[in-house]
Amino acid sequence: MKLAFAVLSYLLGSIPTGYLIVRAHDRRDIRDFGSRATGATNVLRVKGVKFALPVMALDILKGFLPAFLALRLFHDPFLAALSGFLAVLGHCFPFSIGFRGGKGVATSVGAFLVLAWPAVLLCLAVFGATLAASRFVSLSSMLAALSFPLFVGLIHGPSTVVWWGLATGALVVFRHKDNIGRLVAGNEPRVGEKQP
Repeated sequence: MKLAFAVLSYLLGSIPTGYLIVRAHDRRDIRDFGSRATGATNVLRVKGVKFALPVMALDILKGFLPAFLALRLFHDPFLAALSGFLAVLGHCFPFSIGFRGGKGVATSVGAFLVLAWPAVLLCLAVFGATLAASRFVSLSSMLAALSFPLFVGLIHGPSTVVWWGLATGALVVFRHKDNIGRLVAGNEPRVGEKQP
C-alpha cells in the first residue's frame, strides 16, 4: 500500500499544470519560451501574473497533498518526506510530456509546509532577502531550497526530513543548472527583465 502511495505521489507531481494552463489558453507549449520550464516563474515571464498565480497554487498543492496524506493516512514521517520528494521529482520530470517539466520550487514549498512549516518561514525570509539584494529569482530559489534542511536541523526537526530536504534541495539546484551557467556568465535575467 505504501509503495502504491509513493508511486501516486510521483504521478500527482507529474501533472504539468503550467504546461496545461498555457496550452489550454493559446495552444502554445510554455517550454518553447523563456527558461523553457513549466513552472510559475516562467509562466509569469511569458503569460503574466493572471496565469502564474494558479500555476503556483496548483504546484504547491502537488507537493502538499502527498506529504499531508502520508501523515494522515499512514502516520509515517518517512513516507511523508519521501512522497514529498517524489512529487517534486514528478514535477521536474513529468512522464506525460517527455520528462521536461519545472524546477521544483513551488512543489517543494508545498511538501516542506507539511514536513516543517517553521523552517519554511525562515526559507521564505532567505528567498525575500536574496531577491531584494540581487533581483535573481533563480538564486533566491536555490538558496531558499538549500537552507531548508539547515533550518530543520536548527529547530531539531526529524533527521528524516533533513535528509529528504537535502535531496530535494539538490534536485532544485540541479534543475537550475542552466540558470547557474547564466549567473556565472553574467547574463541571467533579473526580476522584470526578459529571458534571453
